[in-house]
Amino acid sequence: MTTPSNPGYETIPSHEGEEPLELSRQSSSDNGDNDNNNGSSSSSSNGINNSRSGRKNLGHIAAMCASATLLLLLAFLGGRKSSSSSSTASEKLQDELLYKTVPNRLCEIYATNAANAANSGNTDDHQNAVRIIQTSLGEPSKQWAEVACIHHPSSSPPPSSHNENGGYARPSAIINVDFDNKSPFEEREPILGFGGAFTEAAALNFWSLNDAGRDVAMELLFGRGGLGYSLGRTHINSCDFSVESYSFDDTDGDFNLTNFDANVQHDLDSGMVDMMLFAIRIAKESFPKEAAEYGMRIVASPWSPPAWMKAPTWEDEEGALHAEKMTGSALPTCIRDGVGSNSKYAKSWALFFSKFISAYANHGIDFYGVTPQNEPEFPAPWDACAYDPASEGDFIANHLGPTLAKSHPDTKILMFDHNKDHVVQWARMLLDSDHPASKYIDGSAIHWYAGGMDRLLDGAQGNPNMHRMVSELDVMNVDKSHILLGSEACHCPSTGYAGGDLNIAWARATRNAHTILADLAAGSNGFIEWNLILDSVGGPNHLGNMCDSPILAVPHRALGAVDIPDQLFFEHAGHPFGEVHGDHKTREELNSEGFPAKFLDLGIAVQPMYYYVGHITRFVRPGSRAVHALVDESSPDGPKSRTFRPQEQDVPGGGINDLARNGIEATLWPCEGSTRQEWLLNEEKQLQVFGHDWLGVPTTSCLGKVADKDMGGLMLTTCDMTESGSSGLFEVVPIPEEHRVNIVLKNSKVDSKKSCLVAQPLMNNGGAYGPRGGAQVNIGSCGHSWAEWIFDPSTGEIYSTVFDKFGGEVCLTTGWPFLQVGAFDTSATGEKAKAAVILNEAGESANYVFKNNGKTLLTGSIPPHSIQTISFD
Repeated sequence: MTTPSNPGYETIPSHEGEEPLELSRQSSSDNGDNDNNNGSSSSSSNGINNSRSGRKNLGHIAAMCASATLLLLLAFLGGRKSSSSSSTASEKLQDELLYKTVPNRLCEIYATNAANAANSGNTDDHQNAVRIIQTSLGEPSKQWAEVACIHHPSSSPPPSSHNENGGYARPSAIINVDFDNKSPFEEREPILGFGGAFTEAAALNFWSLNDAGRDVAMELLFGRGGLGYSLGRTHINSCDFSVESYSFDDTDGDFNLTNFDANVQHDLDSGMVDMMLFAIRIAKESFPKEAAEYGMRIVASPWSPPAWMKAPTWEDEEGALHAEKMTGSALPTCIRDGVGSNSKYAKSWALFFSKFISAYANHGIDFYGVTPQNEPEFPAPWDACAYDPASEGDFIANHLGPTLAKSHPDTKILMFDHNKDHVVQWARMLLDSDHPASKYIDGSAIHWYAGGMDRLLDGAQGNPNMHRMVSELDVMNVDKSHILLGSEACHCPSTGYAGGDLNIAWARATRNAHTILADLAAGSNGFIEWNLILDSVGGPNHLGNMCDSPILAVPHRALGAVDIPDQLFFEHAGHPFGEVHGDHKTREELNSEGFPAKFLDLGIAVQPMYYYVGHITRFVRPGSRAVHALVDESSPDGPKSRTFRPQEQDVPGGGINDLARNGIEATLWPCEGSTRQEWLLNEEKQLQVFGHDWLGVPTTSCLGKVADKDMGGLMLTTCDMTESGSSGLFEVVPIPEEHRVNIVLKNSKVDSKKSCLVAQPLMNNGGAYGPRGGAQVNIGSCGHSWAEWIFDPSTGEIYSTVFDKFGGEVCLTTGWPFLQVGAFDTSATGEKAKAAVILNEAGESANYVFKNNGKTLLTGSIPPHSIQTISFD
């Protein structure tokens, strides 16, 4: 991978003393890997959150009103400044009226450092080149709204480095991006885009809309004015989001698939085929250049072979020859006679793939790729077929690979198609050049789920494993064309519309945006949501596994709807999670909550997650590449002043920590002075964190004592004090002649000199975030600089200077910080040349100074629970 020139992203040295866990994996092939606020969480303008229970941020509303008024004044003063040589008085008045009274920065764009946005030198060109849009919980009905900015002429330099906070009441985070140097993934494939799944459930809901509603839904999802999706996914045979199980050949013993339905009539009748053709046409008309180069790329995945091909499961009668149903799976694989080279059923199942691809091609749909199996590690209660790495590898090597190489050589095979916890293990086996399956594998598909029953962890785990995966591809010399694709993500159970709590719907939207940005920063080539559109309760799903989607079909809400029930013929779940609250709200109420009335009038509920995702998908077009970007700590006061903790305040800000939750990874990020970086060494000597989940339920967790075997680092766990408890007991031990401490694990079975809390650098050199963007922590040698910490009990910060040469301090963080950024070189797309997405998950505003390669492009503020996109040429 290419190392950029700026010193903040130099390769981590591997020669300094004893290496912490995993450093050697970057150059060796040895085996080395041994929810959001509920709306009541906010704080006053000074960031105080001492009680760990939030308050409505009413001060923010007043501040925004004051900012709007002062914006006009400042624009007037700025005009005088540019036209008069005697501007001292107006500058002084500006300082007194604005900087000392308004906590939130106004947006100011500096033409002299517009990142070479306009070569003409004309100020107007610079002003038109930079655009900022915003979606905010504070004004949920104003999605993708333009942010008003003051455009400074070239004679007005940006704030100097020693005065970057500008005198505002809140410190300013420094957002560092680097558009001038190559992407860290320059040698790999570019971003392919984003999309959703064409399931039977999606098709039934789509076709339930009237003609106008269908046209608008397509534009919303695939058009230039909408999300501009360019990826898709569908199922081979049925999935759980089907009305019932079905297969295209149910004839037992038909190994040559003579009775295969070559017309895939079920998918025609359900509308799946026509929905895909509709989407392909809209995408082609909206993005003709992209269509010529990339096209609509759809991946097909099976949930289950026909029952006659499957081995009996525990539900079948003893002595049964095969499974009775397509649901569930035998272990280690569902295939009736295994996956060896002589397996008749595996050979026939591979032929099934080929015939399915051909059938869709005859309808005008060419699949980009297939995965051998959806979620192979899960013998699910719905349509399923299990594989372990060995059996999937054998199926690919012996059957699927050779079959598709002969009949459909342009169709890619993406391995795995499951969660981030085990993707590296699968890659080490299946992508090894000595494995016979490796020559057939073109990519890896990954889901975002945590895999357990805690659905608030979905999208919150496994990002370090994404970095490991990209690093592993390099270590194993896997071809640079290997695709790493996020192939499924959704929130369950039910929908934001049905739940009726805007704060939860907003939290779901925020998680989507966070995960997409984090995956792209790690080197992902794209992200596919699960269902494109569902009904109001998140179905139909024939196993009752109801989930959310960015838009929902609510045809009974359309203007002029007559005798249309709130649930249509295909939905049999009823109301498993209680009443649908959205149905009891007027169009005006829903519009005020961010569900636009103009779409409700067509029978479509467009949810907040749609707009959050759109902040990325509309700008990061196919062909884009992630570039280095990181939200750094505010300057120049260091620990005395953080983004969410102003000077002379020792209480962390940002609102309630919704990541103080068992199962969240402990990581290291630039310090922001927030509750996500607040730790208490309690009386039992546990490192404890506090917060609330998305439902408002108080949470508390403690730092574990053993690295998770799948995630590779320490995680938050229960604070149970029993002998079998998983939390660590720590002692803070001063290091002689140093202003630092070791944090020593006392309930360890290892020598105390090897039982210290240590920083564990990310693989992949941290990807687009760099070394300081999400490093893990582990237990290791106390004699290494990675084990040196500064612990400030007054603020709860535990921070390290070990990454100083890469930019500064890093603080121990629950999951990730409130304030995040992703930046992208989009010049190859024919759209704007550059884009950056700023995400604020905090319950407080955040000021920032936005710099490209050290030069200030703009300064501004992002409100609580908001997302902004900056685009420029």
